Amino acid sequence: MNETKRLWIILGAVIFSTLFVLGWFGRELYRNVPPIPQEVRTETGERVMTKEDILKGQQSWQSIGGQQVGSVWGHGAYQAPDWSADWLHREAVALRDLLSIKYYANKYGDLPEYRQAEIDRRVQSEMRHNSYDPETGVVILSKERAEAIATTADHYMGLFGSDPSLAGLRESYALHEAALPDVSRRKAITAFFFWTAWAATTERPGMSVTYTNNWPHEPLVGNHATTASLVWSLISIALLLAGVGALVWYKLFRDREEEAPTPDRNDPLDRIETTPSMRAAGKYALTVIALFVVQTLLGGLTAHYTVEGDHFFGVPLAKILPYAVSRTWHIQLAVFWIATAFLAAGLYLAPAVGGREPRFQRLGVNVLFGALLLVVAGSLAGEWLSIQQAFSLDAGFWFGHQGYEYLDLGRFWQILLFVGLVLWLVLMLRGLWPALKQDGHRRQLVLLFAGSSAAIGLFYGAGFFYGAKTHLTIMEYWRWWVVHLWVEGFFEVFATAAIAFIFTRLGLVKSLSATRAVLFSSAIYLFGGIPGTFHHLYFSGTPISIMAVGATFSALEVVPLALIGYEAWETYQKAHVVSWMKNYKWPIWFFMGVAFWNLVGAGVFGFLINPPIALYYMQGLNTTPVHAHAALFGVYGLLALGLTLVVLRRLYPLGVWREGPLRLAFWSMNGGLVLMIAISLLPIGLAQTWASIEHGLWFARSAEFLQQPVMEVLRWLRTIGDTVFLIGVGALAYFVIGLLTGWSYQKTEIDREVPVDSIPKKQPV
Repeated sequence: MNETKRLWIILGAVIFSTLFVLGWFGRELYRNVPPIPQEVRTETGERVMTKEDILKGQQSWQSIGGQQVGSVWGHGAYQAPDWSADWLHREAVALRDLLSIKYYANKYGDLPEYRQAEIDRRVQSEMRHNSYDPETGVVILSKERAEAIATTADHYMGLFGSDPSLAGLRESYALHEAALPDVSRRKAITAFFFWTAWAATTERPGMSVTYTNNWPHEPLVGNHATTASLVWSLISIALLLAGVGALVWYKLFRDREEEAPTPDRNDPLDRIETTPSMRAAGKYALTVIALFVVQTLLGGLTAHYTVEGDHFFGVPLAKILPYAVSRTWHIQLAVFWIATAFLAAGLYLAPAVGGREPRFQRLGVNVLFGALLLVVAGSLAGEWLSIQQAFSLDAGFWFGHQGYEYLDLGRFWQILLFVGLVLWLVLMLRGLWPALKQDGHRRQLVLLFAGSSAAIGLFYGAGFFYGAKTHLTIMEYWRWWVVHLWVEGFFEVFATAAIAFIFTRLGLVKSLSATRAVLFSSAIYLFGGIPGTFHHLYFSGTPISIMAVGATFSALEVVPLALIGYEAWETYQKAHVVSWMKNYKWPIWFFMGVAFWNLVGAGVFGFLINPPIALYYMQGLNTTPVHAHAALFGVYGLLALGLTLVVLRRLYPLGVWREGPLRLAFWSMNGGLVLMIAISLLPIGLAQTWASIEHGLWFARSAEFLQQPVMEVLRWLRTIGDTVFLIGVGALAYFVIGLLTGWSYQKTEIDREVPVDSIPKKQPV
């Protein structure tokens, strides 16, 4: 059996077995979700809330932006509190005061220490006790706890309304006034927040840990890190070290080096005919840059709201564009422009790989482009209208805001996007089909390209397995199928195959070597990446088995990243062999940046928060956006821009590019990202971690902590990194516009405009 065939078998076995693990333990997740009680009532029979109230509250939360306004169970935005942790703390404090009055007719603060200790034990006992009856679906509470719930609910009724006494707190939270003007929706959202806190403090039947594995850390109710969190963290660290060692051993002793190919004297890509559909893909590349510019400007605005709350340098911009909208659009547009870059690369490469232009391919490319613009514009408008409370709750989920990070767009727009992805997949397979019928190693590389394209087109459909009223734990399970598997899994395989094809056509890598490299890297990446999805779900109402699987496999996600920089550097060294390679210098530099951030952003910063014991204290803190920014932009963003530059280089082949704007763009964006993390996000995240360990998560996310002068200074310092980054974005936009006007070419080579649709089918460089 040759090595390539063996790698195919390994890759197939990895995908089948790991998806089986994901599905099998997903079944356990379904069976062990925290129950939503049919009714919550007091010991005397007084009704506190119903299941309908809780589910209506979930929809009310979705309608104002959901995870874009604070977080629940640690998932969401980082400016406002984590509502689960905040409610839990406020309710515990209110109950503590009520019990102090009941038993000792005095305030808690006026009691001697031994009396306070007794009240603390009573609070813990009452809040951790599981009174849920699975037969009737009823939760029974004491009169005092019902009063504590009512007191806590009053705070949120004022906060999400227009209570003037809470205006300062709303500004600290970047929460717009009257976020929920409807009283019934405000009352319902308090029921939902109570239930998320109830699950976080109520022990599972027969166990001494809560439904959320004792998350969040809250000394008042006895929520401390579990033994399982520590044990599985140690196991994950051991597996990481073993995995890195095994990979280094394989690379040094088993990975056979092949004689490097001899690059052509002329650019091999010049021999590829530029077809009408390939030229039509040019508008996608230009759209990528336009969306990227808007997305980064919204990012700067969103970051500024963390300082001024509802103003932008004194302008009350939040009245029109509140934090929830700007953050929604910032994240949504990131997904859109990165995905558009991948679509553009696929549409350009498919006929190039297949060797011919299928009938009506250009028409399909143009129809897909129109559909893409419709989804972008429609979904962004719907999200704004939803946050402005323009929809009913059901209509809001369909046409407005789903409330779930990265899948914010309404279900109607989500369906249209899926249809568009299926159309893209059809166009891809039509273009690739001639190459799929050929023999040889190049065919195997095309199979990988086609398979990853199919996964991108179809796995987005996992987002349809939940609805507006789906249990939060189950929703998170399917949401991470999309966010982790779709983006962090099969996008990675697609990108690896696309870059391998480009490098083989440039003569930098042999087809056999590229095929082996893609098969091997895909197998080891997916082996850890697919079951590693569970590391997002440690504390989302899942059983301990989810923690065990997530911790074990997510550690292995870092392993293939350890050597990716070495391989990228080897490829870059080959780029100096022939003079025409200078035309691809900056796309290759962007791919080099991907290698760096893969290791640092996805690897180092990812593993910083991946072990259960680390995430127990860090979930929902600014250590998460450190990983998110470094991985999403550093890896997928730079990769998308690199692919876009390759497409633009081929669609604008005449002349030599001016390197100044691209050099400035590359180093400013990477330097700005480093500054953003080093002088703002990471210090804030580490300070919050200290506060979370010392006092509890509620304090680390509180206005009391985040509005301290030192925290304010650290947030203002982010302006430096953001400004440097935006200079790079401006330079890139300037360069791309210059491809249309001619100013991005060296005038000694070309001094005329070269529009996309006027490019002849073949052009020598």
